[in-house]
Amino acid sequence: MQRLATCSLALASLVFGISAALPHEQAGSPIYGVKLPRGYRDWKLISVAHEAGKNNDIRAILGNDIAVKAFRDGVRPFPDGAVIVRLAWRFDSSARNDAVFPAPQSFVAGPPINVQVSVKDSKRYAASAGWGYGQFESGVPNPDPALTRACFACHSKLNALAKNADLVFTDYAR
Repeated sequence: MQRLATCSLALASLVFGISAALPHEQAGSPIYGVKLPRGYRDWKLISVAHEAGKNNDIRAILGNDIAVKAFRDGVRPFPDGAVIVRLAWRFDSSARNDAVFPAPQSFVAGPPINVQVSVKDSKRYAASAGWGYGQFESGVPNPDPALTRACFACHSKLNALAKNADLVFTDYAR
C-alpha cells in the first residue's frame, strides 16, 4: 500500500511538473477575450496602408482563409469565423535605400507598434455588431478596456459612412 502511495505521489509530482513547464494559455483582450491567432504572420495579405498624421505608421492587413474569401468575393456581412489582423510599424525613411535613388524617397517598416485583431462571431459579439476586438503589444493584449471599447466606437463611425462595410475599414487590394 505504501508503495502505491509513493508511486501515486511521484506520478502526481511528474504531472504537476510537466503542466507547470507548459506555456500558460494566452490571456485575451478586455471585454471581448480576443486572442492573438496562432500563425497569423503566415496568413494572406489583404491590403497595405499608410496612416499619416499622429499615427505615422505603415500597416499590413492579413486575413484567415474565411476573411480572404469574403474580401475576394465581396461578401458582406463577413461570415462568422472571419479573422482580420492589422500589423503596424513606425513609418521610417531608409537612408540606405535613398543612397541608391536620385532623391530621398524610400520608406520602410521601422519598430513594430502593435497588432490589432478583429474576429467575426455574430452570436458571441452580438452587442458589437458581430465583431470582437483586441490590441496586442509585443504579443500581449493591451489591458485597457477603454482602448478596446474604442475599437467598436471607431468602427461604428465607419459604418455610418459606408453601410456595406460591415465595420471593416479595409478593401481588398487587387
